[in-house]
Amino acid sequence: MTDGVNKGPESVEGPGLALDPGARSRDERQQIAAAALAEAEQAVRQPAPRRSARQQEQQQPDPRDVRGRREGVRTRRRKVADTDSDRQPGPEADPESVAREIVLRKLTAQQRSRSELAKALKERDVPDDAADVVLDRMEEVGLVDDAAFAESWVQSRQSRRGLSRKALRHELVRKGVDRDDIDNALATVEPDDELAAATALAEKKLRTMSGLDRQVKYRRLAGALARRGFSPGLTSQVLSSVLGDRADPDT
Repeated sequence: MTDGVNKGPESVEGPGLALDPGARSRDERQQIAAAALAEAEQAVRQPAPRRSARQQEQQQPDPRDVRGRREGVRTRRRKVADTDSDRQPGPEADPESVAREIVLRKLTAQQRSRSELAKALKERDVPDDAADVVLDRMEEVGLVDDAAFAESWVQSRQSRRGLSRKALRHELVRKGVDRDDIDNALATVEPDDELAAATALAEKKLRTMSGLDRQVKYRRLAGALARRGFSPGLTSQVLSSVLGDRADPDT
């Protein structure tokens, strides 16, 4: 891999930079990604060539006619484009350097699956071979880890949004996580966790339904639980608890 990236398994190095393969926490991952991103930006930045004062003077349009005003607009647009080029990789930038910068920028914002990162690289027209090299290397140092990503996703979404195992599986499949990693992550969700999450959701929704008929409450609560992926059996159990013994709307 080019631009200061060693090929050994110990670290990804640039000037003053080393990525620890053992780093797994979100804070450590973001700190490492931020530092590596700064190195990548230095490697791929292509500043626009500076024009001499005489060249700039020669390019100034004559403001006394319509054509001159149009040229003035074009000149201002070119100046904006020149400024933007200082922040974007130039056309001659190494594909692996560009890929590394994109990946690190994405990881600095939040943890992502390999499939999500590969999709982002494809959208930026990064060649597949360069994308594979960078993503493989990121996996080696632990910055890209679908197993850890799946576990973190399940813990966060299950605790904050009260999603069922079914809903969590659907989300991870959409993010391109392998089945084995999904199964291992979902194994941490116990039946009692699902029951507690479904109950908390039903109780929260029920507080907004004062004055409604019991059957209306039942249907709305059942619909809310179904949208979170909870099974009919669990839904019946939860509604029996939050609405009383007679949860069946037809009785």
